[in-house]
Amino acid sequence: MDNPINTAIPEKDSSSAFQFSLPKLDRWNVSIMSIALLMALPVLVVASFLFQPFNENWTHLYENLLEDYVSNSLILMLGVSVGVLSMGITTAWLTSMCEFPLRRFFSWALLLPLAIPAYIIAYTYTGMLDFAGPVQTLLRDTFGWGASDYWFPEVRSMGGAILMLSLVLYPYVYMLARAAFLEQSVCVLEASRTLGNSPFQSFHRVALPLARPAIVTGLSLALMETLADYGTVEYFGIPTFTTGIFKTWFDVFDEGTAAQLAALLLSFVFILLILEKWSRKRAKFHHTSTKYSSISRFQMTGWKAWLVFFACLMPLLLGFIIPALQLLVWTFTTAEEVIDAAFFTLVWNSVSLAAMAAISAVSIALLLGYGKRLRKTKAIATSVNIAAMGYAVPGTVIAVGVMVPFAWIDNTVDAWMRETFDVSTGLLLSGTLFALLFAYTVRFLAVSIQAIDAGLGKIKPTMDDAGRSLGLTPFGVLKNIHMPIMKGTVLTALLLVFVDVLKELPATLIMRPFNFNTLAVRAHEMAADERLADAGAPALMIVLVGIVPVILLSKAISHARAGQQA
Repeated sequence: MDNPINTAIPEKDSSSAFQFSLPKLDRWNVSIMSIALLMALPVLVVASFLFQPFNENWTHLYENLLEDYVSNSLILMLGVSVGVLSMGITTAWLTSMCEFPLRRFFSWALLLPLAIPAYIIAYTYTGMLDFAGPVQTLLRDTFGWGASDYWFPEVRSMGGAILMLSLVLYPYVYMLARAAFLEQSVCVLEASRTLGNSPFQSFHRVALPLARPAIVTGLSLALMETLADYGTVEYFGIPTFTTGIFKTWFDVFDEGTAAQLAALLLSFVFILLILEKWSRKRAKFHHTSTKYSSISRFQMTGWKAWLVFFACLMPLLLGFIIPALQLLVWTFTTAEEVIDAAFFTLVWNSVSLAAMAAISAVSIALLLGYGKRLRKTKAIATSVNIAAMGYAVPGTVIAVGVMVPFAWIDNTVDAWMRETFDVSTGLLLSGTLFALLFAYTVRFLAVSIQAIDAGLGKIKPTMDDAGRSLGLTPFGVLKNIHMPIMKGTVLTALLLVFVDVLKELPATLIMRPFNFNTLAVRAHEMAADERLADAGAPALMIVLVGIVPVILLSKAISHARAGQQA
């Protein structure tokens, strides 16, 4: 009879010793690490400029402008933090824990502002609230006021930028906080009530700490989007890192200083990521109850029900309904002049570019995600994480990181061809659609990887073993087993990247080929020329397409809720 103690102790797996060493150089390992290095190249190039000597343009920036860039960026981040936390947490708690009129509608509709880029909502409110806009015109006509007879808040200001960004970014906090609240067992909340806590005290002392990691993650996403924003701050005339990078590149024609400024912004992003991870590690709140029961919502009646109703209505009204209606009015007003053959060319450029970028990003994500599943080593996992860090980096930084090495390659090849064959090759990479697609892939690869990883995680490893036992190669397992199962996941990833590319502005402005425009660029150009009504049609098209992934996100949260109830 075997000794039960001996049989309970597994033999030491010698292969585990290699988990933290360099992986074996087979085809999959080499492919994954090479792709990861290629995807990380723009960020590494930008970071390297921190260690290069500074020139007189940098000295000018440092002495005259850098303080404004830093202070304005910090003020924006602080103001947006207050805005997205107050709107996101409040609406998430109310739709999760309270029963009131149209709660089901608000539960998914509060995500709709994600479909509107910040620069588009800035254009719409500027058109409505400026001196010549309909709101102030109505006030003057109604009360007979002159220009000096009344005060009206200036929308093109720091406060206006904070409000615009908060209205479209609060859904990041809302969707993650709501998912966290829905996962909480009512047993924990009821325990706090039996200890004498009011509903608000239960929220503050129990529910909020439990949801803190999710809230911090949502806030970090909102702040990274704030740092990445170019269209809003440029239109409102607020000097930040993104506007400084753009002006240094195009006005001063100093790519070195622009890259150094981008590297400084990159350090801000990395500090933000480190703080986010540190905060989550510091959160030591856990569910202590082993029982789970679905949440019974508080029934809101009378004036309380209407107060909750309006608390959820206002972010949706200001962040989506009013801007969308204004864009619709502008589109109908200018349809005869704006919607022509050139407009449909813009639509085709935008859609085809976004489709190619989505296919590229999802294809690479499938390869990296499946490679990480196939080769479970720390080196491979780290490589995939490095490849996915582009999403945390602003589009201006990615654009600079792509243009610098591509321009160096172009100049090197051109110089060699001139010297050897007396022939100029011109621009082979920089200023081409290939460079722009590469930048998009680097920027939005993380979106694809997250979706693909979630899909692969639902497939049991035994299915891989079964496929290999039938003679399939690793690629055959991916093609014939995983892909049919993950059709929905792959489609979701494609749509998310597609819409993100459609909305991307700064990278497109910097890297687009000559005479190549997209909907985002056209909307920006019209707004820059104060032709806000003409910007309505391209902006509305972007918003309509952006609604698709919002609906997918809403369904994902609803499915999570259904799973908890089951």
